[in-house]
Amino acid sequence: MRIINDLKLDYKDVLITPKRSTLASRSEVELRRHFKFRSGNEWYGVPIIAANMDGVGTFEMDSALDKCHTMAALTKHFKDVELIEQFNKKLNSSVYSLGISNNDLNKFDNVYHLVGDKHIKVCIDVANGYTQAFVEFIQKFRERYPGVILMAGNVVTPEMTEELILAGVDIVKVGIGPGSVCTTRKMTGIGYPQLSAVIECADAAHGLKGHIIADGGCSVPGDIVKAFAAGADFVMLGGMLAGHKEGGASSFSDNRFYGMSSDTAMDLHNGGVANYRASEGKTVEIPYRGEVSRTIQDILGGLRSACTYVGASELKELSKRTTFVRVTQQLNETLSAYEI
Repeated sequence: MRIINDLKLDYKDVLITPKRSTLASRSEVELRRHFKFRSGNEWYGVPIIAANMDGVGTFEMDSALDKCHTMAALTKHFKDVELIEQFNKKLNSSVYSLGISNNDLNKFDNVYHLVGDKHIKVCIDVANGYTQAFVEFIQKFRERYPGVILMAGNVVTPEMTEELILAGVDIVKVGIGPGSVCTTRKMTGIGYPQLSAVIECADAAHGLKGHIIADGGCSVPGDIVKAFAAGADFVMLGGMLAGHKEGGASSFSDNRFYGMSSDTAMDLHNGGVANYRASEGKTVEIPYRGEVSRTIQDILGGLRSACTYVGASELKELSKRTTFVRVTQQLNETLSAYEI
């Protein structure tokens, strides 16, 4: 046993200091980025991704986010024929999600060979990215499909970020337990403060010409700003994109949002929680938020405004022009009390 005494921070623990700027308007800020990955693939767009969660990673959300030049990681629970139809639309936004079982691999193989564009974006998604089985699956997957853009996670430490990149991952997903409906930290005591995880994992990834996704912990546009400012190349959103028309929500019914390891998700997709595990997610009621385009506009507007505050004419400049200031403990306690 050992204790890390270095200071580790979450998004709520910092603010960004403003700097002199020559930008006259938010409209001058370019949020789209061009990425070239270690695999040789390229992608151009606004680097925000809808999470592969029920009510978020839907086909309708995918189509809506394509118009916003962002991405959507589709849930793992669509049928082969449905996924083939969606990917054959050739949207720039679509991301295929899978686990690491043989059934997951066989299903992807069926879809891959019936989709015209072989440069599919793929997200290999597990709760615990530290198992040897996960690394071995990634190595096998990359060898079998060298042409895909490969995202994988989740991890929170630089060493594991480097291992996944060297195993063939283009974009490492960073975050364990920060999501609004994730209870992993409460159930297991496992995790890492998200801002520090992003900073440290981004530094490790960029040293190998890899990239990272900040996954979880964003509840307002300012948190997304802080994630990009900390060095994230992409930001993945779940709760902020839940409750919208495109995710199946309605103003005429109760809308639920739940973690994909919750009792609700396990009952729906796996026939219940297995007797050797516990639920690590919760279910919450959320308001109906209408069309997702309005939420995306708010998010992108916040990003553009932040860039003007620090003088970044492009999103990729934001981290280079960021100075974080740690908020006082007294302010943290005040904010926590106010939130309650």
